[in-house]
Amino acid sequence: MTVRRPRNRKAQLAEEAAELFGRHGYHQVSVHDIAAAAGVTGPAVYRHFRGKQDILAHVLLSGMDVFGLVTEEALATPGSPGEQLEALLRAVAALAVDRREITALWRWEGRHLDQADQAKIRLRGGELMAQWGIALRDARPDLGEADAELLCWAALSVFGSVSVHHVNLPRRRFEACLVELAAAVLAWAPPPARSEPPAPPRPAGLAAPSRREELLSAATRLFRDRGYHAVSMEDIGAAAGIAGPSIYRYFPGKSAILVAAGYRMAERLARTADDAIAGAADPRDGLARLASSYVDTVLRSDNLMATFAGEIGNLPDPDRKELVRVQRAYVAQWVELLRTVAPGLPEPDARITVHAALTVVNDLARTPRVAAARPAISAELAELAVTVLSARK
Repeated sequence: MTVRRPRNRKAQLAEEAAELFGRHGYHQVSVHDIAAAAGVTGPAVYRHFRGKQDILAHVLLSGMDVFGLVTEEALATPGSPGEQLEALLRAVAALAVDRREITALWRWEGRHLDQADQAKIRLRGGELMAQWGIALRDARPDLGEADAELLCWAALSVFGSVSVHHVNLPRRRFEACLVELAAAVLAWAPPPARSEPPAPPRPAGLAAPSRREELLSAATRLFRDRGYHAVSMEDIGAAAGIAGPSIYRYFPGKSAILVAAGYRMAERLARTADDAIAGAADPRDGLARLASSYVDTVLRSDNLMATFAGEIGNLPDPDRKELVRVQRAYVAQWVELLRTVAPGLPEPDARITVHAALTVVNDLARTPRVAAARPAISAELAELAVTVLSARK
């Protein structure tokens, strides 16, 4: 389905704001920017909204309403539970392709809302996930409630992955690709309940994390939870147990911490990818090892990948360009391996598939409701990533 563009002034302002927020980030956009994009004056915006935060809330909550309507219409389609589920995937794929900027805002900018609006989004999101879970269990009675929730979150991450890249395909082909990847996720059979071995104890004599590392970890968590602009150097110091001017012995400012975190992420990814590929028996084994290494890195790094993706626009320009280059080179390793395994898969399709697999891992790792309740989450995330990678031939 194609979502009609709004025509009234309030809806027009919201649409322009969504595109600006998605392109530049919430903090880089002013009310004046939104007014200029809509062809009105700044005061005209305040006839419809209290301020920029109110605009963001309207954009996200309206987007949730559209998502809810699409879900309800698809699940009301005559047919078997499996046919209704297929209709749901097709409808959400069309929505994801049509409104990529809204998908990006859901994933990164909701933390800038006040607590009341965040609670509304969580409530509506929970209601939608319950509908998805019921639909999936109707189609797959073998699934328990927790497994169905895991797979529904993973499928939504496939659709959400369109917000992390700029790859384009002809519309029908793009939608079909997303449907195929999400369907593969929903068809995945979780293994019987199992637990992962506990992490090995720290070897005797191994040095504790340095103050610099403690500051990096504390900053990463704060940036993830509150957003870069809402965190001060004092907040970071307090979280790491370092007060006042002592912080500046390690970093000259907040931007330097974000830069250091980005390069630390790049170094870890490069090292683990090289190790995974070097130890592989063949390209298919290499993809599986690459997926496992990525999951391990994500779970051990305070969601550094997700934090970096959400804050890349706040990096100084030279560092941003260099880290984007490194990130693209990392994705290219995955794409090359995938196309070796599936030589008939066109390069753009392979990139979309790789981004979907990575996004499933990133999103589920930072969804405590899912990850914390599953003792074998590391192995499951790796298997889900491989499932996505294997969906298209």
